[in-house]
Amino acid sequence: MRLIINLLAIIGLVALVGVGIGYTKVNGMLSEFGVSFSDIKALPSQLDPKAMDVYKDFFQKFIKTKDPGDAMVWSFPVDEGLSVDEVKESLTSLATDRNFLFVGESPFYKQAEAVTGKPYRYVNFMSFCDVRVGIQMADYNNAYTAFMPCRISIVEDKEGKLWLYSMNLDFMIHGGKELPPELKENAIKVRNTILTIMENASHGEF
Repeated sequence: MRLIINLLAIIGLVALVGVGIGYTKVNGMLSEFGVSFSDIKALPSQLDPKAMDVYKDFFQKFIKTKDPGDAMVWSFPVDEGLSVDEVKESLTSLATDRNFLFVGESPFYKQAEAVTGKPYRYVNFMSFCDVRVGIQMADYNNAYTAFMPCRISIVEDKEGKLWLYSMNLDFMIHGGKELPPELKENAIKVRNTILTIMENASHGEF
Protein backbone atom coordinates (compact mmCIF):
# COMPACT_ATOMS: atom_id res chain seq x y z
CA MET A 1 0.00 0.00 0.00
CA ARG A 2 2.86 2.38 0.82
CA LEU A 3 4.33 1.75 -2.63
CA ILE A 4 1.02 2.66 -4.25
CA ILE A 5 0.77 5.82 -2.18
CA ASN A 6 4.31 6.83 -3.14
CA LEU A 7 3.61 6.14 -6.80
CA LEU A 8 0.45 8.20 -6.73
CA ALA A 9 2.29 11.04 -5.04
CA ILE A 10 5.04 11.02 -7.66
CA ILE A 11 2.46 10.91 -10.47
CA GLY A 12 0.64 13.80 -8.84
CA LEU A 13 3.82 15.84 -8.62
CA VAL A 14 4.65 15.12 -12.26
CA ALA A 15 1.17 16.21 -13.26
CA LEU A 16 1.39 19.37 -11.18
CA VAL A 17 4.76 20.30 -12.65
CA GLY A 18 3.38 19.56 -16.11
CA VAL A 19 0.66 22.16 -15.64
CA GLY A 20 3.06 24.76 -14.30
CA ILE A 21 3.01 24.48 -10.53
CA GLY A 22 6.29 25.95 -9.32
CA TYR A 23 9.14 25.07 -7.02
CA THR A 24 7.70 26.53 -3.84
CA LYS A 25 4.57 24.37 -4.14
CA VAL A 26 6.25 21.00 -4.42
CA ASN A 27 9.83 21.18 -3.13
CA GLY A 28 8.84 20.40 0.44
CA MET A 29 7.08 17.21 -0.65
CA LEU A 30 10.00 15.65 -2.52
CA SER A 31 12.51 14.70 0.17
CA GLU A 32 10.73 11.54 1.33
CA PHE A 33 10.75 10.19 -2.24
CA GLY A 34 14.49 10.61 -2.68
CA VAL A 35 14.21 12.76 -5.79
CA SER A 36 15.06 16.36 -6.50
CA PHE A 37 12.90 19.10 -7.90
CA SER A 38 15.17 19.31 -10.95
CA ASP A 39 14.55 15.60 -11.65
CA ILE A 40 10.80 16.10 -11.56
CA LYS A 41 10.91 19.38 -13.47
CA ALA A 42 12.95 17.80 -16.29
CA LEU A 43 10.77 14.71 -16.52
CA PRO A 44 7.95 16.04 -18.76
CA SER A 45 10.42 16.86 -21.56
CA GLN A 46 11.78 13.30 -21.41
CA LEU A 47 8.42 11.61 -21.82
CA ASP A 48 5.97 10.94 -24.62
CA PRO A 49 4.24 14.18 -25.73
CA LYS A 50 0.93 12.92 -24.33
CA ALA A 51 2.31 11.72 -21.00
CA MET A 52 1.18 14.75 -19.03
CA ASP A 53 -2.37 14.40 -20.39
CA VAL A 54 -2.44 10.75 -19.33
CA TYR A 55 -1.23 11.46 -15.79
CA LYS A 56 -3.38 14.57 -15.37
CA ASP A 57 -6.42 12.51 -16.34
CA PHE A 58 -5.39 9.76 -13.92
CA PHE A 59 -4.77 12.19 -11.08
CA GLN A 60 -8.07 14.00 -11.61
CA LYS A 61 -9.98 10.71 -11.54
CA PHE A 62 -8.07 9.52 -8.50
CA ILE A 63 -8.75 12.73 -6.58
CA LYS A 64 -12.44 12.33 -7.38
CA THR A 65 -12.83 8.62 -6.56
CA LYS A 66 -9.89 8.03 -4.18
CA ASP A 67 -9.51 4.67 -5.93
CA PRO A 68 -6.60 3.85 -8.30
CA GLY A 69 -8.63 1.05 -9.88
CA ASP A 70 -11.27 3.45 -11.19
CA ALA A 71 -8.56 5.77 -12.48
CA MET A 72 -6.63 3.10 -14.38
CA VAL A 73 -9.39 1.48 -16.47
CA TRP A 74 -11.83 2.13 -19.28
CA SER A 75 -15.44 1.27 -18.50
CA PHE A 76 -18.64 1.11 -20.53
CA PRO A 77 -22.14 0.44 -19.18
CA VAL A 78 -23.99 -2.20 -21.17
CA ASP A 79 -27.37 -1.19 -22.57
CA GLU A 80 -30.35 -2.45 -20.62
CA GLY A 81 -31.94 -5.57 -22.08
CA LEU A 82 -28.73 -7.07 -23.44
CA SER A 83 -27.87 -10.50 -22.07
CA VAL A 84 -24.43 -11.77 -21.16
CA ASP A 85 -24.45 -14.12 -24.14
CA GLU A 86 -25.31 -11.27 -26.49
CA VAL A 87 -22.47 -9.15 -25.11
CA LYS A 88 -20.01 -12.06 -25.43
CA GLU A 89 -21.10 -12.76 -28.99
CA SER A 90 -20.82 -9.08 -29.83
CA LEU A 91 -17.30 -8.85 -28.40
CA THR A 92 -16.00 -11.88 -30.28
CA SER A 93 -17.70 -10.89 -33.54
CA LEU A 94 -16.37 -7.34 -33.41
CA ALA A 95 -12.89 -8.63 -32.59
CA THR A 96 -12.92 -11.11 -35.48
CA ASP A 97 -13.97 -8.41 -37.92
CA ARG A 98 -10.92 -6.40 -36.87
CA ASN A 99 -8.44 -9.31 -37.03
CA PHE A 100 -8.20 -9.26 -33.25
CA LEU A 101 -7.83 -12.85 -32.06
CA PHE A 102 -10.11 -14.11 -29.28
CA VAL A 103 -7.86 -16.39 -27.23
CA GLY A 104 -10.18 -17.50 -24.45
CA GLU A 105 -12.18 -16.62 -21.38
CA SER A 106 -11.87 -17.11 -17.64
CA PRO A 107 -15.29 -17.34 -15.96
CA PHE A 108 -14.33 -16.00 -12.55
CA TYR A 109 -17.87 -16.33 -11.22
CA LYS A 110 -17.71 -20.13 -11.65
CA GLN A 111 -14.42 -20.27 -9.76
CA ALA A 112 -15.91 -18.11 -6.99
CA GLU A 113 -18.92 -20.40 -6.74
CA ALA A 114 -16.71 -23.52 -6.67
CA VAL A 115 -14.60 -22.11 -3.84
CA THR A 116 -17.39 -20.61 -1.71
CA GLY A 117 -20.23 -22.97 -2.55
CA LYS A 118 -22.47 -19.94 -3.05
CA PRO A 119 -23.87 -18.22 -6.17
CA TYR A 120 -21.83 -15.26 -7.36
CA ARG A 121 -22.63 -12.43 -9.72
CA TYR A 122 -21.36 -12.70 -13.30
CA VAL A 123 -17.69 -11.80 -13.73
CA ASN A 124 -15.88 -13.12 -16.79
CA PHE A 125 -12.54 -12.20 -18.35
CA MET A 126 -12.43 -12.24 -22.17
CA SER A 127 -8.91 -12.31 -23.65
CA PHE A 128 -7.88 -10.96 -27.04
CA CYS A 129 -4.54 -10.67 -28.81
CA ASP A 130 -2.82 -9.25 -31.86
CA VAL A 131 0.13 -11.64 -32.03
CA ARG A 132 2.33 -9.49 -34.28
CA VAL A 133 1.98 -6.46 -32.02
CA GLY A 134 2.47 -8.70 -29.01
CA ILE A 135 5.80 -9.84 -30.42
CA GLN A 136 6.86 -6.22 -30.89
CA MET A 137 5.89 -5.39 -27.31
CA ALA A 138 7.71 -8.38 -25.82
CA ASP A 139 10.83 -7.66 -27.86
CA TYR A 140 10.80 -4.03 -26.74
CA ASN A 141 10.35 -4.73 -23.03
CA ASN A 142 9.69 -8.03 -21.28
CA ALA A 143 7.56 -6.19 -18.72
CA TYR A 144 5.02 -5.41 -21.44
CA THR A 145 4.00 -9.07 -21.44
CA ALA A 146 2.12 -8.24 -18.23
CA PHE A 147 -0.37 -6.37 -20.43
CA MET A 148 -0.87 -9.41 -22.68
CA PRO A 149 -3.27 -10.65 -23.75
CA CYS A 150 -5.63 -7.71 -23.76
CA ARG A 151 -8.54 -8.43 -21.43
CA ILE A 152 -12.08 -7.15 -21.40
CA SER A 153 -14.05 -8.11 -18.33
CA ILE A 154 -17.81 -8.49 -18.35
CA VAL A 155 -19.04 -7.61 -14.88
CA GLU A 156 -22.47 -7.69 -13.30
CA ASP A 157 -22.46 -5.09 -10.56
CA LYS A 158 -24.19 -5.50 -7.23
CA GLU A 159 -27.34 -3.93 -8.65
CA GLY A 160 -27.44 -6.42 -11.53
CA LYS A 161 -26.23 -4.06 -14.27
CA LEU A 162 -23.63 -5.26 -16.78
CA TRP A 163 -20.40 -3.35 -17.41
CA LEU A 164 -17.35 -3.77 -19.62
CA TYR A 165 -13.90 -2.97 -18.19
CA SER A 166 -10.37 -3.00 -19.59
CA MET A 167 -6.98 -1.67 -18.56
CA ASN A 168 -6.28 1.83 -19.87
CA LEU A 169 -3.43 1.18 -22.32
CA ASP A 170 -2.59 4.89 -22.54
CA PHE A 171 -0.28 4.38 -19.54
CA MET A 172 1.75 1.84 -21.47
CA ILE A 173 1.68 3.75 -24.77
CA HIS A 174 2.14 7.35 -23.59
CA GLY A 175 3.06 7.09 -19.90
CA GLY A 176 6.84 6.95 -20.23
CA LYS A 177 9.54 7.68 -22.74
CA GLU A 178 8.25 7.70 -26.30
CA LEU A 179 7.98 4.27 -27.91
CA PRO A 180 9.71 3.47 -31.21
CA PRO A 181 7.53 4.78 -34.07
CA GLU A 182 6.35 1.43 -35.49
CA LEU A 183 5.57 -0.04 -32.08
CA LYS A 184 3.77 3.12 -30.99
CA GLU A 185 1.66 3.18 -34.16
CA ASN A 186 0.66 -0.47 -33.76
CA ALA A 187 0.03 -0.14 -30.04
CA ILE A 188 -2.30 2.80 -30.71
CA LYS A 189 -4.16 0.66 -33.26
CA VAL A 190 -4.65 -2.05 -30.63
CA ARG A 191 -5.75 0.57 -28.12
CA ASN A 192 -8.30 2.02 -30.52
CA THR A 193 -9.54 -1.45 -31.46
CA ILE A 194 -10.19 -2.37 -27.84
CA LEU A 195 -12.09 0.86 -27.19
CA THR A 196 -14.16 0.42 -30.34
CA ILE A 197 -14.97 -3.19 -29.47
CA MET A 198 -15.99 -2.24 -25.94
CA GLU A 199 -18.13 0.69 -26.96
CA ASN A 200 -19.92 -1.18 -29.77
CA ALA A 201 -20.40 -4.33 -27.71
CA SER A 202 -21.95 -2.28 -24.90
CA HIS A 203 -24.72 -1.50 -27.39
CA GLY A 204 -24.94 -5.07 -28.71
CA GLU A 205 -23.56 -4.21 -32.14
CA PHE A 206 -21.89 -6.70 -34.49
